[in-house]
Amino acid sequence: MPFHTLRALTFAVALASVSGAALAIGAIADINVVDRQTGQVLPVYTHQGRHYVAGRPGARYAVRVYNKAGGRVMAVMSVDGINVVSGESAGIDQNGYVLSSWQRHDVAGWRKSQAQVAAFEFTALPNSYAARTGRPDNVGVIGVAVFRERPAPVQMPAPAPRPYGGSGGLGASGREDTADGSANSARDQRAERAGPAASEAPAADAAPARKSADAMASGESRALSRPPAQPESKLGTGHGARENSWVNYTEFERARSTPDEVITIYYDSRDNLVVQGVIPAPRYVPVPQPFPVQPQVGFVPDPPRL
Repeated sequence: MPFHTLRALTFAVALASVSGAALAIGAIADINVVDRQTGQVLPVYTHQGRHYVAGRPGARYAVRVYNKAGGRVMAVMSVDGINVVSGESAGIDQNGYVLSSWQRHDVAGWRKSQAQVAAFEFTALPNSYAARTGRPDNVGVIGVAVFRERPAPVQMPAPAPRPYGGSGGLGASGREDTADGSANSARDQRAERAGPAASEAPAADAAPARKSADAMASGESRALSRPPAQPESKLGTGHGARENSWVNYTEFERARSTPDEVITIYYDSRDNLVVQGVIPAPRYVPVPQPFPVQPQVGFVPDPPRL
């Protein structure tokens, strides 16, 4: 099914994304997390088969996507279990960003319009967007589901008409022409229904979206009635200041319904990751001293009192 989804407008050639590649995760697309205030690509720590990055409380960050595939891909992205484009509780069948071959794009916030985002920033769990909307259970994880695009169908030339009395006779020729004409007509109708790229999702998607929104709202009321699933000291992602970030809509048909690749990156503060054993705790190693007894500087001391 074709999707009306967002196309990232930031382009970069392959050589422009080589820096930091060793810190990226993914086969079809490289994914890494960038501290926007320092420009540093955050190092990735692997622990018990999972990938982690350490965030600085208060720092703005971006999720960098670099398409290494030979064709367009769509990256459906979630932060703290929430779709970064629509704000819905995340699912792999939702909209995302479309990147051309060798394109790199920094997703820097929650999409507010085609022109703006609300910046991603590391913050305490109660201040995270997920907790403030009643969905704290999945705070601390970034997910990217990557889909390849379905190749365009190959247009075969119409067969030349057979001469009268040829193989199959007139009746067979008539049936073949009718079937071919019906197929062409069906293709034209499908193309008409698809239409040019629109500024919103097709109407057919509206009902499931409303249903999802209703279910999410009821889930929010239940979530608000129970205590947060994670300790307050855990790091989450806040809904920061508005920033300009331009995208437009394009059509994209997935090659298949399941993702070709799913990249998962967990995050927390450095101190929390040290406690969890993800980052080795710093240890004090004493440095050997050549003269451990330090000489006293001064003059002859007075004798003891009588």
